[in-house]
Amino acid sequence: MSQLAGRTAIVTGGASGIGRAIALRLAQAGAQVYAADQHVPQENQSQFEPLNIQQRMCDVRRPKALADLIDGVVSETNRLDILVNNAGIGMVKPVTDVSEDDWNACIDTNLKAAFFGSKYAIRHMQASGGGSIVNTASNAGLLPRAHDPVYSISKLAVVGLTRSLALCHACDKIRVNAVCPGPVGQTAMMDADLDQATDRELAVAGLLKASPLAHAEGRMITPDEVAQAVEYLVSDAASMVTGTMIAIDGGKSLGVPPRDP
Repeated sequence: MSQLAGRTAIVTGGASGIGRAIALRLAQAGAQVYAADQHVPQENQSQFEPLNIQQRMCDVRRPKALADLIDGVVSETNRLDILVNNAGIGMVKPVTDVSEDDWNACIDTNLKAAFFGSKYAIRHMQASGGGSIVNTASNAGLLPRAHDPVYSISKLAVVGLTRSLALCHACDKIRVNAVCPGPVGQTAMMDADLDQATDRELAVAGLLKASPLAHAEGRMITPDEVAQAVEYLVSDAASMVTGTMIAIDGGKSLGVPPRDP
């Protein structure tokens, strides 16, 4: 497949989980991909090198680091067509236990990074006549959750950011959309949550039960299923799609699922 041939893409949080799956899928579709993360795992090279995926170190909580990343990629390739603001962290704490440092870590990683990443990408996309931005939100951005209010706040704000930027920059032919995944297995965030559970199997069963289609299938969503939605959103097939949230959550954000028979 070469539907993205000749295009340059940056994926933040691209070293593992959903971000790595997105980087791989966009590269397989022909894009020149830069996978940015706080860490650059050498074990990715066996998959990344054949697809010419370039790894870059970047702390997305620092706007200057994002500006340097984006400007550096543009100086190498003379273009930026796609930005996927995927980097994110979880925050499972009641409000009464959240410290200022907790708040800053979650909001800076999930929201501030998406805002400033978009800001620095948009100026290049405006100059070249268009582009596509995809934000990784969450089903928590569509339906707030009781157990992680700060995380829900950050993802609700990402949904609002997506809609606002889509409206602001349609005139520049810049499309801005979001994917809203969950529950997704094979990710550091999910593994961290499950590692805290006293009974991992029971915790997984609880996650699936809240997501009716995942429950019916008997499995979690895979990172590649999210990546396929991102590939669609950045492709020409979605040339008239902007300000859209695609929920890849097995129906979790629809409401209270029916009880088991």
